[in-house]
Amino acid sequence: MPHRPPSREAGVGSESPNLDFTGTTPYEDYVQADVLTHLQHPLSDDPGEMVFLVTTQVMELWFTVIVHEWETACRALREDRMPVAMDALKRSVRELEALNASWRPLSQLTPGQFNAYRGALGEGSGFQSAMYRRLEFLLGEKSSSMLVPHRGAPRVHAELEKALLEPSLYDEVLHLLARRGHALPRAVLKRDLSQRYEPSAEVEAAWAEIYSGDRDADLARLGEALTDVGELVWRWRNDHLVATRRAMGAKTGTGGSAGVAWLEKRAAKNVFPELWTARSHV
Repeated sequence: MPHRPPSREAGVGSESPNLDFTGTTPYEDYVQADVLTHLQHPLSDDPGEMVFLVTTQVMELWFTVIVHEWETACRALREDRMPVAMDALKRSVRELEALNASWRPLSQLTPGQFNAYRGALGEGSGFQSAMYRRLEFLLGEKSSSMLVPHRGAPRVHAELEKALLEPSLYDEVLHLLARRGHALPRAVLKRDLSQRYEPSAEVEAAWAEIYSGDRDADLARLGEALTDVGELVWRWRNDHLVATRRAMGAKTGTGGSAGVAWLEKRAAKNVFPELWTARSHV
């Protein structure tokens, strides 16, 4: 008898899924799983390199969605659409938790295990990640020097340069506070956006005022959402530091960075600084 493909009876009374497609599956068309699962090209024979490579690629995907959330929040704050901004920030908190969990497969690496494939990285280092750099720029950690590694990739360089010159997430928040009547100095509101954000006593006083009363309850909730983000960024940096310490001690990092010493400086810094210091004055 000739082969007949399984019939699909419009889904009426049938519990079986449709298995017959003329081309690729709709799932594949949407997710591009075949592309994703063939992007891994280990450069050593060590079996541990695969988990390092996949984990790093997963981190890049989380960077991408978190940047999307924070850019969504920026636009919403600019347009005074607080619910949209809050939804994006809350989603990003869950995404940051998932991003931070990415360190777990790497956190138990011994120096010997890491050294087995470390040479495959060559001069490659996480600080060269363009999407992570966009994430840092959105946090107010601006630095024009961090565009230099990307001069050979025009599209990536243009995207980073655009991000460098745009308001950070915190800049948009502070402009919202000013529109709500909080006295913020011109030096903060008109600052050079290409420079790293520096703490302000007036911004600290504004947050202390917001947290001290009921008049700005929605701004207090916004502050707490940002604090959740800031805490998880701090945890990300510390988890990175600990994983690096375990894998390579105090040796020079890949790409010529100072390794642990550089990560220690990063881990000591808080983003949205006045949200932390204002609590001492409430």
